[in-house]
This record gives sequence, structure tokens and C-alpha cells, in this order.
Amino acid sequence: MPKIDTTLEAYRVLFLTGSQHLYGPETLAQVAEQSRAIADELGAGVPVAVDWQPVLTDPESIRRAMLDANADDGVIGVIAWMHTFSPAKMWIGGLTALQKPLLHLHTQANVELPWAEIDFDFMNLNQAAHGDREFGYIESRMGVPRTTVVGHVSDPEVQSRVEVWQRAAAGRTAARTLKLARFGDNMRFVAVTEGDKTEAEIRFGMQVNTWGVNELADRVAAVAETDVDALVAEYDRLYDVVPELREGGERRQSLRDGAAIELGLRSFLEEGGFGAFTTSFEDLGALKQLPGLAVQRLMAEGYGFGAEGDWKTAALVRIANVMGAGLPGGASLMEDYTYDLQPGQQLILGAHMLEVSPSLTTAKPSLEVHPLGIGGKEDPVRLVFNTDAGPAVVVAMSDVRDRFRLVANVVDVVEPPHDLPKLPVGRAVWRPEPDFRTSATCWLIAGAAHHTVMSTAVGVDVWEDFAAMTETELLIIDRDTTVRGFQREVQWNSAYHRLARGL
Repeated sequence: MPKIDTTLEAYRVLFLTGSQHLYGPETLAQVAEQSRAIADELGAGVPVAVDWQPVLTDPESIRRAMLDANADDGVIGVIAWMHTFSPAKMWIGGLTALQKPLLHLHTQANVELPWAEIDFDFMNLNQAAHGDREFGYIESRMGVPRTTVVGHVSDPEVQSRVEVWQRAAAGRTAARTLKLARFGDNMRFVAVTEGDKTEAEIRFGMQVNTWGVNELADRVAAVAETDVDALVAEYDRLYDVVPELREGGERRQSLRDGAAIELGLRSFLEEGGFGAFTTSFEDLGALKQLPGLAVQRLMAEGYGFGAEGDWKTAALVRIANVMGAGLPGGASLMEDYTYDLQPGQQLILGAHMLEVSPSLTTAKPSLEVHPLGIGGKEDPVRLVFNTDAGPAVVVAMSDVRDRFRLVANVVDVVEPPHDLPKLPVGRAVWRPEPDFRTSATCWLIAGAAHHTVMSTAVGVDVWEDFAAMTETELLIIDRDTTVRGFQREVQWNSAYHRLARGL
């Protein structure tokens, strides 16, 4: 059965260099040598492989390169650099055909100018300063979405910016290849977890469909006892298991039931090639527990998850997991639950009933069992921990009728100021930027969802590139946000996106 891949190893980006035949074969040979060196230097500093391609000098080869990029599932984006001067009309056909994210790299072969040696041979070879301006014109004239990065590839800031773009491109690819399984529908009467699944497939590429929860329950019932034995032994090794769940403990069967749910759920997801899923406490069928431990562990492996049928958040968790591959930290379903409103010290306490990913902590979680007042099932097992302190971002997706809207708040996760002995769930405490009042006011103005993905691996810059690549509205709440400015941005965005959609 296929297992989920949450690495960047299978991906690459193409490095395209523009020039023209005007300069002759000797100059073009130098262009090729230098552009390959630039691609190699860049590739050594970023996580996704940079695949250098032969220099492009005519419209047909440019168009063919773009079509080849579209057809290759391993290619997640294209980097273009005009080494000399590549007349931009040659790129119209290629840019029209391109369906992958584009990064315009404005660089040059040398860092310093050899002032005493400069002649017109040097000038003819090193024309990116105006060659890229020609390219930028045609990109803007055609309205081509792209990211522009300026500077020499030896500059760590340039490499970092390209990495951000690569990670966003990987997230876009994850969305476009995502199959998402909903077990049951969304929570009754809830508005924000609804959404247009057909439009989501058009916009992002994700396939969102529903299966009866008893199809999952049948998988759970078919799990072999020997497989359960092996998995609970793994739990014993990895977590601080409370005495009642240990071998011989009075609640050991609850842990075995949780393990069977994980094995059955994993089997269903792997066989169907699913990268994300949802559950609902209102629709548990023959399941003995609301899945908690299983969901937490699957999210930590890279799956997306949304509670109460929230498929939009499930997709965001999967996308965030892919974008953050290989980085410290993680991504998880999160929910703003309650506040500490002491003046000047306001904090948000986030959690969910059970399902917060242990990828948010480097500590060893405690594995516990506790009653759950909703769902009408047996007490579920779950991992209990505090999210590590540090920078993070919480992102929500809402369907606002004529488009999808992403809202991102930059936050600082802090250690809980007090112990939480009676809150046995994974939880996070954070201070939102720029301050609590502004953050909450803007979140409400935007109509942002109460379910979010919390990412401690990638920041808001990656989400900015992801939104641009998918042509999705993104509203950011950070240290520079004011309520007045945010209100205006919401109004302007509404007008812009309606005009941009056309008739």
C-alpha cells in the first residue's frame, strides 16, 4: 500500500536561461557555462533540486520548455533568468502555456564588477540588468503571477527567498494532488466548515469526497490482534503512558481500541491514496471512540486533518506539512478556544477536543484516557502536551461566496503561565501580533474561520507565495496591522477579486 510522502525529495524546479542568437556561438557557450554555474550554486543552498536546462534563444524552444515543465509531475516550478538580453516577445507563447509557478530571478554571473577590465565584450555577455527588465515588462503586460527575487545567488537572503518560493510551490503541488476523505458530513448547523468543494477542486486541484463512517469502522473491525499488539508496544516505547493504560492496567483495552482505530484508518487512507481526512463526533457509527490518538499521530506523519467535517482546514494542514518538510516544528489543526484577558497580558489558549498534532512539541507527550462529553462513545485515548514556545502562524480558510479567503495571523507561542492539570489535550498558548484587541477585531472583520492550521515550521512568507501561486485572497494580521487599514484592505480586496473574476 502507498504511504504518504511528506518530503521534498521527489520535487525539482527547472532553471531556464534566456538569451538570443545575436551574440554568436562563442558568447552563447559562455552564457551556458555561467548559467549552469549559477544554477549549481543556487541548488546547493535550497532544499528542492535545481535542474539546469539548455539556454533558450527562440520562441519555440521556450514554449516547448514550458510545456515540458507542465507535463512533468516532478517539476513544481520554473526559475527564469535573462542572462544577456532575450527579447520578451519570444517569451509570450511560453508564458501563455506555463501552468507551474514562476520565479523571476534577477541576478548576474559576477558579484563584483572588474572595473579595469570592462569592455563591450563583457557588456554584451553580462546584460541581465536590462535583460531582466525586458522580461519583467512582458510578465506584467501579460499579468503573469510570479515571485521576483533580486540579488546574487551567493547571498543567503537570496537563497532563503528562493527556498520560501520552493516550499510554497511544493504546497501548491500538494494541494493539486490531494485526495481528501470525509467520514460523514460537517457538524450540523455550523456555517464556516461548509464550502464549495467543486470550486475548491477548480481553484486548488484537491478532490474532496465523502465515505460512510462505517466503511472505516469495518476496516477497524478487521484489524488483526497481532497488529494491535505491535502498535500498543510502540505506544509504550514512545510516550509516557499513564498507569491505567499500561500492560495490566484497568483501561488497557481503551488503548487497544485506539490502536485498532489507527490501524484501520491508516489502511483506508493508504489504500485510497488519501493525504487528508475529516471526522465528526456526530457521526461515529460503529467506532468505539472518537479518533484522537490516531488523528494526532497521522497528522504528525504529514496527513491533513479537520475536525467536525472541516475539509478546508484538513487541506491546509496537509499543505502546511508539505511546505514545512525537513524543518523543525510542525503543523496541526488548532482552534482558538478561550482567552486570558488580563490588561496588557492578553493570551489565547488554543486546543481541540482531542486532535492536536504532537509535531508541535519536542517534549515527550503523555498518553492518557479521559471522558469526552460529546459523541456518545467510550472514553477516547489522546496525547497530552504543551506546544513549544516560539514563533508561529495560524491560518484559516473561509468560503466567502465568490472566492476562498485565507487569513493568517503571526503569533508568538509562549509557555502556559500556569499548569493545566484538568485540561488533558494537546494545547497551545500564544500572544497574537500586533496585540490581542487588534488581532481579534481583524479576524472577526475578515470572517475568518474558528478552525485553523497552526504552523511552527513555516512562516507567513511561505503562505504569501502560496496564495499568489493559487491566486487566492490572503489577509495578513501582523505587527504592522491596524484595524482601520485592515478594514480598507478587506473592502479593496472585495472589489478587486470581483473585477478580476470577470463576467
